[in-house]
Amino acid sequence: MQIRIITDTVADIPPAVARELAITVVPLLLRFGEQTFRDGVDMGADEFYAKLCASPEPPLTSVPTPAAFLQAFDAATADGSTALAITLSAKLSGTYNSALQGRALCARPDAVEVMDSGWAAIGEGFIVMEAARAAAAGASLEEAREAARAAAGRVDFLAAFDTLEYLRKGGRIGAAAGLVGSLLKINPLIGLREGVVHPMGVTRSRAKALEALAAFARRFSRIDELAVGHAACPGDAEALVESLCALFPRERILRTRLTPVMGTHTGPGLIIVAVRGER
Repeated sequence: MQIRIITDTVADIPPAVARELAITVVPLLLRFGEQTFRDGVDMGADEFYAKLCASPEPPLTSVPTPAAFLQAFDAATADGSTALAITLSAKLSGTYNSALQGRALCARPDAVEVMDSGWAAIGEGFIVMEAARAAAAGASLEEAREAARAAAGRVDFLAAFDTLEYLRKGGRIGAAAGLVGSLLKINPLIGLREGVVHPMGVTRSRAKALEALAAFARRFSRIDELAVGHAACPGDAEALVESLCALFPRERILRTRLTPVMGTHTGPGLIIVAVRGER
């Protein structure tokens, strides 16, 4: 019996990778005024960041509806397959609860399992991809879930922000609230701990921030996967990739571009390095 893997757009999995691993991606939603867009589907990143910077108010974001998950679950299980849905941290979003509601409505709820990854961005994506690889290798639903859980314990990321104002406005700032409003020009460093945003330090320049991200990756004794993601700062992302080439093969460094829903809460200028491996 085949296992289908389902996730949300915050996992930041490049479309080509999602297709290769047969991962179904359910989009979150964002609204500019009266217009609603599906994350990563209806609006390109360049158009989104142009609108974000020009708008006096950031767009509103919302989770996928239970009906969207219902549709994905019914499609995944219609041929007798089972499905594992892995969502972003339930402490950051209601996406996990929406997936549970969709599961309760679907034709074969016993064939669907919903898992809170405890992560977001490509950290979540690494977990989803490991589950998909296990499924492709013939794993059972339980084995795919255990592969995802094992990956969740070996994932970490560090992000450098130009500003925390977008995170503050979106209510996702968590324990990093104390960094907002500094009179000094800083580049805050942010991570996730137990599913919530956590401050990881500050740097006094963009160059120092990129150095801190590279140093974070170097603290791993073994790296199985490495990714660099960005929100409208491709030059900084390529500079970071260049600094990581001595650590990990350039061609295997996954490049991601944060989807509009993520960009709504981070603003332009965010850059992230994510690792799956051993410290």
